[in-house]
Amino acid sequence: MASVTIDNVKKSYGVHHVLHNISVDIADGEFTVLVGPSGCGKSTLLRMVAGLESITAGDIAIGGRVVNDLPPKQRDISMVFQNYALYPHMTVAENMAFSMTLSGAKKAEKEQKVNEAAEILGLTPLLKRYPRQLSGGQRQRVAMGRSLVRNPQIFLFDEPLSNLDARLRVAMRAELKSLHQRLKTTILYVTHDQVEAMTMADKIVVLQNGRIEQTGTPLELYDFPANTFVATFIGSPSMNLLPGEIGERGSERIFISRSRQRLPLPDHYQHLAVGTPVTFGIRPEHFQYSARPTDFEATVELVEPMGSETQVQLSLGGEKAIAVFRERIQQRTGDRLWFTPQVEKVSLFEHESGRLIPRREGAER
Repeated sequence: MASVTIDNVKKSYGVHHVLHNISVDIADGEFTVLVGPSGCGKSTLLRMVAGLESITAGDIAIGGRVVNDLPPKQRDISMVFQNYALYPHMTVAENMAFSMTLSGAKKAEKEQKVNEAAEILGLTPLLKRYPRQLSGGQRQRVAMGRSLVRNPQIFLFDEPLSNLDARLRVAMRAELKSLHQRLKTTILYVTHDQVEAMTMADKIVVLQNGRIEQTGTPLELYDFPANTFVATFIGSPSMNLLPGEIGERGSERIFISRSRQRLPLPDHYQHLAVGTPVTFGIRPEHFQYSARPTDFEATVELVEPMGSETQVQLSLGGEKAIAVFRERIQQRTGDRLWFTPQVEKVSLFEHESGRLIPRREGAER
């Protein structure tokens, strides 16, 4: 396996700029996920690493060797596509061994490699079947097996689970993560699904409009989003964002929303000046339900019981929010609901730029 270094990479098609100064370091054996909305440039970046797209500027190195001008077959990578790309006239075993067949490998070597990969992926009983006889999940595992037999330095995945149904996606996420933990492979994985990114990645790179918004571990991005885009893109349901300004109550700084809701602020934001325009951010699970009246009242707009939790859409004086409670809420649409926000979990963002406001030095979350 090997590391990958993407250094100030740009991609343009004429005057249309797709990627702007992208820099990412992927450690040997790391599972890195590129995530972002459609059109953000994540698949283009993956194809540049694979050698399927040219680089306008910057460098890409695999294992310390710059590969800008190397064709895909000389980069020692393997790519798993969204549509599996299996040959319908070949059996599972023949599909998995195809690259070795092209390279002139001996029959015994091919059988050994195929059998080893099939054992890892649970494909041994299917080796004589054809792709048309397989389920979507089985076809995806065959595509992965074809990559495994090559033993490449880097595995590249381009939205490999997007064609699967919801239940199968969950199962395949677990299989991919388990496979990575066993093989300690270097993986660069592209998806628009932030749940895939959160559950599988060692490191997430969030892209928007061809630029990196934030890089970090899943929990770093979840707990400390760099801006309002990351705050709303990472997490399901996404973070609640309420525009307003800094106010005061006695000697304490508070948040006052546009609808005049007054919400407390943690110690690390008590230094902000009264009147500063900000955006107040709080995760849905950081509202605590209260059966008795408190200072914080909302109107219930919709209750969605999920079994293990209850999602409630709220109106805070006209501002929309979503809360997630472990309790089974009995209120219905139009009812009042009281809650207490977990103040230490609040994030504030600059109103204009959307950037996270730094916490006061020495304050802990």
